[in-house]
This record gives sequence, structure tokens and C-alpha cells, in this order.
Amino acid sequence: MTFALGALVLSASMGALSYFTTRHFLVGERESTAVHDAVVNAIYVSQNIAAQTTDIVQILTTADKITPNSNSHSLLEERGSVWYERTFSVTQSEIPASLRSLVLRRGTPGSQTYTFDGRTQIAVGIPIKSVQGAYFEIFDVSELGHTLRVLALAIFGAGAVTTLLGAVLGRWASGRSLRPLTGVSRAAVAISEGDLGTRLVSAAGDPDLAALTSSFNRMVDQLQERIEREARFTSDVSHELRSPLTTLAASLEVLEAQASSLSPTGRRALELLSADVRRFQRMVGDLLEISRSDSGAAEVSLEEVDPGELVRQAVAAAQRSLPPDVPAPPVEVDPAVAGTHLWVDKRRFERVISNLLENASLYGGGATLVRVAPGDVVAADGRSVLVSVEDAGPGLAPTERTKVFERFYRGHTAFQRGTGTGTGLGLALVAEHVRLHGGHVWAEESGSGGARFTVELPGHLAETDDEHELSPGGIEA
Repeated sequence: MTFALGALVLSASMGALSYFTTRHFLVGERESTAVHDAVVNAIYVSQNIAAQTTDIVQILTTADKITPNSNSHSLLEERGSVWYERTFSVTQSEIPASLRSLVLRRGTPGSQTYTFDGRTQIAVGIPIKSVQGAYFEIFDVSELGHTLRVLALAIFGAGAVTTLLGAVLGRWASGRSLRPLTGVSRAAVAISEGDLGTRLVSAAGDPDLAALTSSFNRMVDQLQERIEREARFTSDVSHELRSPLTTLAASLEVLEAQASSLSPTGRRALELLSADVRRFQRMVGDLLEISRSDSGAAEVSLEEVDPGELVRQAVAAAQRSLPPDVPAPPVEVDPAVAGTHLWVDKRRFERVISNLLENASLYGGGATLVRVAPGDVVAADGRSVLVSVEDAGPGLAPTERTKVFERFYRGHTAFQRGTGTGTGLGLALVAEHVRLHGGHVWAEESGSGGARFTVELPGHLAETDDEHELSPGGIEA
């Protein structure tokens, strides 16, 4: 658009300059020629009238023939009242009143360009004292107007073509300039989505672009190397910690079997140690799970299940791992999900529910409701399913509702007196498990002011063929 606008302004400016310059030159030249011819003819008329060689009409006819290319008509006004015309087709009425007043009353020669009956004409008036009148000659210059119209049309056409060419040139130039940036943008989007193998293709013949491509690819190489190094470090540390943790857990079991023989102080110390070791084991397990997902080695074994029954079983299983003083939340299943099934890995889904209920018990005083409802995403084979977990805690600030799914992020309530001591990996694992199922999870405020975590999974219509058998299989993410 900028190129086209520039071409339009440039062509309009140059066209206007060319047109008015040419018009001024042609009109001026034609007026000069008309004045010259009129003066020559006026001298001839004045001399012949003074000599009285013939009648005045014959003199005017002869005067018009002196300049045969002028396409003019002569008129003579004598003694302020008598008019002589060479032909009846052109009369004194065609002479502008302002020119007649100038010549007849003031005795001053003059000329005027005007339009009469759709024709462009030039009238020249010259006083003749011998007859106490004036000589007028009218020149038809319609061909000049036609020439100017053709010129204007040609300039307009040239401007339109120039504008079109400017748009084409601008489109080509901007596309050529922005094409490398488009490639960089696509590569950046792919990398942000986890495809660290994306690289820019080097463009030969463009040193500036080659430098950009080289720097971008080198940056991605370093980023990929750092992420892989951190993933290996997490995996290695987690594996190395499993052996001493197993020994610690076995030793704790022995001590717990002899807890009755310990003093109250010893039993209290044993309880604290047992809680921390269990928490440590859970964190190491979470780290191993995350490292497998990062390396692409996470296996997902899918089964077709009823969402309502799946959630009830998952809540019951998760409740057994929570403290006895945490009440079990009610499970509501919307009748609208009847007939919709899910393809899920039961182990991973139970882990999602367990982590959400544990998070609610640590930071929200326990879950108050688990609800299964139809989602808004409708596909050809069914509708998505929403599983939400609500608590009655202080809720989440809008700025924290996406950060809570980051690893080791625990929120502002994690350090307040009376709150639990989570590892900061539970919700990150929830997001990872949901992603492996092709769904997504988000946090929002519940109707009671607490937090609501909602998982959306793609659903499908239940199979109606009784002979169709499903066999769970493993897929590698």
C-alpha cells in the first residue's frame, strides 16, 4: 500500500505538472498565433477600406483567406452601430461582451479565450480609427480542447498503470523482505511449542540473512543443549536418590515396628522423619515422571471408560491416600454426559485426580465438590468432558492461575501459617498428564470464592456394537 500510494502521489504530481505546463504552452502559443493573424488581417482590412477598393464583406472574405490555416471568421463594427459579417454562421453575439466593451468603448486591443456553444474559441479585437469602429476575428480552436482531453486521458492512464506497477513492486519487495522474518516467526512458534529440532534454512547470496540464520540456529542449539542437560541432570539425580531412599524407607519400617518401645520424644521424631521421607519419595517419583515426559519416553495405555464411573473410582482411590481428617468430596455427574466415553490411561487419570484433591487439602482445606459435565468442544465423534475440582480455600489471584502449573511454583499461600507443604510438582504433573491425553487444564475462581481446577478431555460417543471388543494398547508420547 505504501508503494502504491507513493506511486499514485508521484504520478499525479508529475501528470498534473505535465498537463498544466503543456496546456499553458499550447494555449499561449495558439493565442499568440491568433493575435498575430488578427493583426495582419486588421491591417489589410483597414488599408482596403481606406482605399475603397471593394465592399466591406468582400474585404472581410479576402482577409480570412490571408491566413487560411487559422479557421477564423472576421467581423467589422462601423461607427458603433453597423456590423459586417463574412458569414451568417458567426455573428457579433459570439463576441464576449467584456471584449467588445474593451475594444469599442476604450479603444484598446485585446483577446479572450472562451467557450461558446460547446466550442473553444479565441476572439481578438483591434480598434480601427478610419471607420470609427473595430475589427474582430473569432478563431475556432476546438481541436486544441480535443488535444488537451486526449493528453489528460493519457496522463490519467499512465498514472493508473504506474500506481498498479507500484503496488506490484511493493508487494514483491515487501514479500521478499518479510519472507525471512516469516520463517523466523514460524520457527520461534514451533520452538515455543516444544519442537526444539526446528532450524532456519540458510539463504545463499544474502549475507545479512545468513548472519541472522546462523545466530538463530546457534541460539536454538544452545537452548536445546541446556534443556537436555537439565533433563539428564534431573533424571540422573532422581535415579541416584532412589537407592538411598529405598534404604531409608526400609529402615523406617523397622523403626516404626519398634515405635512402641520409643519414648514420646522419639516417637514424635520418628513421625516427622517418616512424613519427610514419604514426601521425599513422592517428590523423587514426580521428578522421574517429569523427566520421562521431557525425554519423550512416557507411555500411555488407553482404555475406553465411562467418565462418571472413572471419576468416582479415582476419587475413592485418591481419598485413601489423604489424611483421615480430610472429608471425601461429593461427586456430581451431569446427565448430559451419558453416552459419552473417554479414552484415558487410568493410572495417569487417577494421578490427576489424586494431585488435585491433595492440592485442595494442602491449600484449600479439602475439596468441596468434584463435578463431571459436558464441555463446549464438539467434534464429529462426540463432545468433550469437563472434570472440575472445587475447594473452599482463599482462591487464586488472576496472575497465579497459569503459574501454578509451572514446576516448583507453589503460590503465595504456600508459605502462610497453617497451609500444607507441597513439593510444587503436583499441578505440573497434572498439566503434563492431561496434555498426553490431548486435553488441557486451567484454574479459575469457584462460586464460593475458592479455587476451581477444570480438566477438559476429548470425548466420543460410546460404542453400540456389543461384538466390538476393545483391547488396551500402549502408545509412546
